[in-house]
Amino acid sequence: MGPTEQLSSILPACCALVDGIQATQMNDPTPCDKFTVRDVLDHMMGLGGTFAFMFRGEQPPEPGSASVGDGVPSREFRRVMDDLLESVGSPGALTRMIESPLGRMDGETFARLVAFDGLVHSWDLATATGQRLVLPTEVVEAVASFARVALTDDLRDGDTFKQPTDAGPSADPIEQLAAFSGRAVPATA
Repeated sequence: MGPTEQLSSILPACCALVDGIQATQMNDPTPCDKFTVRDVLDHMMGLGGTFAFMFRGEQPPEPGSASVGDGVPSREFRRVMDDLLESVGSPGALTRMIESPLGRMDGETFARLVAFDGLVHSWDLATATGQRLVLPTEVVEAVASFARVALTDDLRDGDTFKQPTDAGPSADPIEQLAAFSGRAVPATA
């Protein structure tokens, strides 16, 4: 399964989660250490907007944050994610070389990393706000298969990615992937 197909499932599912966030949850902690719900949204919108330029082969603006305010930025989040998805599907996006935050790589590899990051951050938002992230099993398996090869020990800097945690025997595939990325996975009943 290609990264465009993965992102075509992940990004709309994440937008649906954002639609379900209450304004009172914006400062709640998430499984992504040091990030509140607001911070995850800010991170995803800021980088997603920048990455859209990169996939189109355009010079992105200086990276920064989206400066999420007090409310839940559902419409703006959806606009950024729609633009990101459209840019990944733009002509040449998967074959051009991209100067990513993790180094120079082809667009397809970078899109797979974006899918991995998007899936795990979607899980962060779902977990923090009491929602459930539902994705087709084949999407989660495709992302996990890539992540298990791409996430090498040298990328586990303790900040971006930590050492894997134990998700427990009842963890679903998304929770297993979150644990692989270094997230503490809450025990399920």
